Amino acid sequence: MAGPPWCVSRTGVKEGPSRAEPIPLQSRCVILDRFKVTDQVAIVTGSGRGIGAATSVALAEAGADVVLAARTEEQLREVAKKVEAAGRRAVVVAGDLSDTELMGSLAKTASDEFGRVDIVVNNLGGTMPRPFLDTSPRALEEAFHFNVTAGHALLRAAVPLMLEGDSPGGAVVNISSVMGHVGARGYVAYGTVKGALEQYTRLAARDLSPRIRVNAVAVGSTATSALDIVMSSDELRTAMEEATPLKRIGHPDDIAAAILFLASDAGSFITGKILEADGGLQSANLEFGLPDL
Repeated sequence: MAGPPWCVSRTGVKEGPSRAEPIPLQSRCVILDRFKVTDQVAIVTGSGRGIGAATSVALAEAGADVVLAARTEEQLREVAKKVEAAGRRAVVVAGDLSDTELMGSLAKTASDEFGRVDIVVNNLGGTMPRPFLDTSPRALEEAFHFNVTAGHALLRAAVPLMLEGDSPGGAVVNISSVMGHVGARGYVAYGTVKGALEQYTRLAARDLSPRIRVNAVAVGSTATSALDIVMSSDELRTAMEEATPLKRIGHPDDIAAAILFLASDAGSFITGKILEADGGLQSANLEFGLPDL
């Protein structure tokens, strides 16, 4: 008797009985097998460093080939070496990912190079905090484009390819932020567009179900280049740690693990959800001390 469906990747042909039926001991799979993405193909944007780089390596270690995309080719080449050291293949695409045509082309690159698309990680995003009156309409529009529109261009191109083949489907993981659902001064652009990304995730999940799952990870303070100023200041770092229930700053691998969970069969019963990987935050742990107007 075959094991349960999650014993093999979605490329496999093995089909198991209902989970309600007893499964012989020799057919059971180790639970860790559900976290594997063996022979799948992932696209990871913003993968030159930080969360994107850690995620690309994690997916490779779990069995995926990876299309790496970011602005700086040298950084991407270093990540590609780590992917290859894990025994998987990597393709590097360097360029301005705010260009929707370039973002859309990543899906074709994945299909041309690896023959398929299974996982999309929209890690592209971010915008600098600034006071309300210093946030121009153009700045807000640019933030929306960078955090939502560009990712939509990629997903719109990827979906038809994900639905091809004998076992159509796949997983999308968008990278949001704790600021998408809590309040603090100075984040009117960043928080607004991350909130929009979270709602986009819920709506896209409905549009693309049941074949393609769409989820997001709402990230808390994580030790990436965006926090260089904080991490280089004992005072600022300690203040942020004390304001975080788990009393530490996140590591990129913390977020990569959450992304792998949602992208793999381990998260196969989850779609349209926001996983908060933020150390337990229920309010911002970094305030800029902006005065009342």
